[in-house]
Amino acid sequence: MLDILIVEDNKEIGTLLADFLRRENYVVSIAESGEKALDIYERYGAKLIILDIMLPGIDGFAVCSKIRENSNTHILIASARTGKDDKLKGLNIGADDYIEKPYDIDILIAKIKGIFKRKYALDEIVDGDVKLNTVTRALTVADRPVEVTEKEFDLLKLLIENKNSTLKKEYIFNTVWGSDSESEIQTLTVHIKWLREKIEEDPKKPMHIITAWGVGYRYE
Repeated sequence: MLDILIVEDNKEIGTLLADFLRRENYVVSIAESGEKALDIYERYGAKLIILDIMLPGIDGFAVCSKIRENSNTHILIASARTGKDDKLKGLNIGADDYIEKPYDIDILIAKIKGIFKRKYALDEIVDGDVKLNTVTRALTVADRPVEVTEKEFDLLKLLIENKNSTLKKEYIFNTVWGSDSESEIQTLTVHIKWLREKIEEDPKKPMHIITAWGVGYRYE
């Protein structure tokens, strides 16, 4: 599951916000249209959605309504439409908050941290012998500390949070490294190899990080 889904048709704004949030160690994806947002959410889910209203095709109000049919994920509308009627409409159809553009990035991030602290206070992700501490960003396997790089931690966290779901290579790479990263996608294969060496009993016959040939990887 994603930490945050940014729904924003202004690529510059979306990318800038995503970069700031990734520096705070959130797993982030960006959708530039309502249709794309719904597709990403249906596939991966998200703990928080930062939602613009003025989008090509399906607008933000429709996205909010659709997601609210089956989910209570936190929806924060961020829009240049600042009229009272728009705010009331957004809140009445299920948005948890409505902030005006332009917003102060530091205030927005502080608000996001508060949301995660209140709603998602778990500091540890546990799967069998594998434990990830999301505060100290430490990994232990069978109670043994294992050193991991920042990207290895983010990659393993993403895989475990989507346990038993096959994630496409492109999606994993864009989520962990960023769609604007100068790294090559082959670096994902290398990091998978390193992680297997650290968490698998037999890295050549992995039981946790499974390759879905021609597609990507899943955690079992």
